[in-house]
Amino acid sequence: MPRSYPKYPARADVIEYFETYAAHFRIRPMFETTVRQIRRGVSEWSVETDRGSFSAPVVVIATGWADFPHRPVWPGCDAFAGAILHSSEYRNASAYLGKRVLVVGFGNSGGEIALDLASANVDTTLAVRGAVQVLPRDLLGFPILSWAIAQKSLPTGLVDLVNAPVIRIAVGPIERYGLRRASKGPRRMIEEDGRVPLLDIGTLAKIKDGSIKVSGGIECFTPGGVIFCDQRAEDFDAVILATGFRPDLRKLLPQVDGALSGEGRPLVTGKVTTQPGLFFCGLLASPTGQLREIGIEAKRIAALASRYLETKKHNP
Repeated sequence: MPRSYPKYPARADVIEYFETYAAHFRIRPMFETTVRQIRRGVSEWSVETDRGSFSAPVVVIATGWADFPHRPVWPGCDAFAGAILHSSEYRNASAYLGKRVLVVGFGNSGGEIALDLASANVDTTLAVRGAVQVLPRDLLGFPILSWAIAQKSLPTGLVDLVNAPVIRIAVGPIERYGLRRASKGPRRMIEEDGRVPLLDIGTLAKIKDGSIKVSGGIECFTPGGVIFCDQRAEDFDAVILATGFRPDLRKLLPQVDGALSGEGRPLVTGKVTTQPGLFFCGLLASPTGQLREIGIEAKRIAALASRYLETKKHNP
C-alpha cells in the first residue's frame, strides 16, 4: 500500500488499493460468477460455474475464511418477532436507531458492531458466552500486529507468557465489567482454535461507561427477546450474530482426498497439498495480519505452481 496511506487505512483506501492492484497486474475478475464444483480430471482440474466450465492444470482456492457465515440456532428462534441477521449482513447503525439490539459474540465483528451501535446511541447489549482475550490496537506506540510479526519466530507459549503482563496493564481488568479472561494466550488461541482476539478500538471504553451492556450466553429465544443462561429474560428488537465463520469446502471439492479436514477446512494453506496442482490461499487465521499473510502465501504458491507446471511439461 502507498506510504501516503495512514497507519490504519480506511475502507476507501483499501478499495482503491485493490482496484489499483488489479489494474497494475491486468487482472480482470469475473464478478457475479458462482463456482459450483471443482473436480480433478485426468490431467487437469475442471471448474464448473454458472457461466460455463473452465479447465486448468492449477487451481488456487482463495475464497477466504470469511465467506462462510456461521449461524447458530437456539430453541425459539423461529418464534422471535424481531430480525436475526449475521454480522456479515450488518451495514451501519441507522436501521437500529431507537431499538434494543443484542450482539452475540465478542470477536472483532461483535466488538466493532456493538461499538458502532453504541456510538449512535442505540441501546446495545453484548452476549458473551465464554472466556475472551482482548488486545490493544497499539502497544507502547506500535501496532499490535507489528509485535506479532517481530515475535513470529518465537515459540507460541513463550510469546504469550512474555506479553501477558504488558497486555494486562494496557487493557486493564476486564473481569470487573462482566468478562472472563481466557486461560489461553492470544497467539495460542489463534493457532489452536482459529479465534482472533478482539483488537480494541473503543469497545471496552463503551462497556466501562455503560453504553454497552454485557450479558452471558443465550439459553433460548422468546417472541420478544431472549432468555440468557442465568435465566434472566430481556426484550430485544433485533439480534446480530457475530458468531464467526466456518469454512467448509466439501461441496466445492466433493472428490478430493487428503486435502480437507473432516469439517471441510484445508489442512494446509500456502503450501503443497496432497492433490497435484491444487492450492489454498488465506484460509487460516493468522496472528500477523490476514492481508500480509495472504501476500506471503501468494508468492509462495506462484513459485510452487511454476515448479509444478515445469515438471508437468517434462513429465506429461
